[in-house]
Amino acid sequence: MLHKFYPVLPDFEWLERLVPLGLKMVQLRLKDAEAREITRQIAASLELCAAHDCQLIVNDYWREAIELGADFIHLGQEDLAGADLNAIRAAGLKLGISTHSHEELDIALKAGPDYVALGPVYETKLKKMKWPPQGLGRVSEWKSLIRCPLVAIAGITVERAPDVLAAGADSLAVVTDVVTHENPQARVREWLEFVSAYKVRCP
Repeated sequence: MLHKFYPVLPDFEWLERLVPLGLKMVQLRLKDAEAREITRQIAASLELCAAHDCQLIVNDYWREAIELGADFIHLGQEDLAGADLNAIRAAGLKLGISTHSHEELDIALKAGPDYVALGPVYETKLKKMKWPPQGLGRVSEWKSLIRCPLVAIAGITVERAPDVLAAGADSLAVVTDVVTHENPQARVREWLEFVSAYKVRCP
């Protein structure tokens, strides 16, 4: 099950700060770490999330995710090309896949994902993107082309969230609006309040 909002966080220390606030889903996007550190952080994140009834999505490291008993993996297009989908499915992992173009969407759908992510919806300054902002029209288009849930990512803020959901996104993956905020804990609380109010308005 996807939740309306989840942050994408760079390491376990970030999860340790934010998961106890009441997050029900989070993605660990660990980059440029040694093998032992990757294993340590995924294992610690799984333990933390289990203690707080929070779903962990492991980014990229599908081998470690299988080995450590994770149940959700997210792959970018490059990682998807080198992944053993049969092993991922045999281990019972749910699979999310990033897309940025029609060609990538076709590739993703052939893999039978449990969700498709589209980005960047808006301009993001956290990392350099080779794709221009997709916009809300592309969100609506993607929703019409897929049968699985749609995750929107990049440049999404609490203030922009209603428009992105109205355009067809089922879930909002948030990076910059949390990790670069002057008070990430307060911002996550704002997100959780928004999601709670949204559920009341849209049962």
